Amino acid sequence: MENYKLVLPEHLNQFGYLFGGNLLKWVDEIAWIAASLDFPGCRFVTIGMDKVEFRKSIKEGSILSFLVQRVATGNTSVQYTVNVFDEGIKTIHEKRVFSTNVTFVCIDDAGYKASIPKR
Repeated sequence: MENYKLVLPEHLNQFGYLFGGNLLKWVDEIAWIAASLDFPGCRFVTIGMDKVEFRKSIKEGSILSFLVQRVATGNTSVQYTVNVFDEGIKTIHEKRVFSTNVTFVCIDDAGYKASIPKR
């Protein structure tokens, strides 16, 4: 799955670059959407991201693309790799600015782990 975000002034930190918390929020949200589309009817909650390392500064006006791929499915959990690229408006070259694995667990109505239906 691929998705895009435009970096606006309200997303910036005190130095004029994308606030890392906004990037993490978008990564989590977009990966959750992928999981929800892959397994309709499941209720997923995030249990972790394996690595948080910001590789490049991201400026206002950047168009970020998020490439999400499922990498593992267990009995109650599913994991996605999310790669984030700065598409760049003035250049034809994209550059990867962030990458992580996001793991979700499926829960039931009471908040306990539930099995993911086999596809």
